[in-house]
Amino acid sequence: MAMTLRLPEEDSAALARIAELQSRSQTDVIVTALREYIERQSRTALIEQVMDTQLPRYAEALERLGR
Repeated sequence: MAMTLRLPEEDSAALARIAELQSRSQTDVIVTALREYIERQSRTALIEQVMDTQLPRYAEALERLGR
């Protein structure tokens, strides 16, 4: 899917420098960064979900272990 991305001039210049230093296209740098962000957010959401569902289940045992 084609998409337009508007960046502040400062970010656009930084992206251009990084892409040039890495001999990659700006699109490739952005796609890689986006995929990494999505992966981190997915992991964070999964951890939060597990904590929300499992922590209460083991709260008493964890409380006893903490004494």
